[in-house]
Amino acid sequence: MVTTMDDQQLAQACADTMWASDDASKGLGMTIERVGPGTATLSMEIRADMVNGHGICHGGFLSTLADSTFAFACNSRGIVTVASGFEVDFLEPVHLGDRLVAEGREVVLRGRSGIYDITVRRGDTVVAVFRGRSRSLGRPVLGEASS
Repeated sequence: MVTTMDDQQLAQACADTMWASDDASKGLGMTIERVGPGTATLSMEIRADMVNGHGICHGGFLSTLADSTFAFACNSRGIVTVASGFEVDFLEPVHLGDRLVAEGREVVLRGRSGIYDITVRRGDTVVAVFRGRSRSLGRPVLGEASS
């Protein structure tokens, strides 16, 4: 008997498969809050080893949270997809102990290319915005675990 997944089930299965091997995101203490077709939300608390010499969170960690959110959003449709580039704007300083939530959404998907916007918030305050460009590699995400 063949069962098919709906779009939400596919997004969750892709996230579960990717998360199993994502030592970078797990190592930084990220948590997947939710995923859906073309969307993802991840969170992360800022630790002492993420704060720079100015006493604020290093921008690379904010970028990494947004990039991980981007990865889960753009792989949610079942096709292995990678970043072809991104830009990020830092709007507010982030401090030790701040809990950040990054919400990503697909803006457009055309053929093998996509555009995704990620908003990073501390509570109600937007601290960074990220725009990612993606390129699919044409192979299934769910096939990755068995290859």
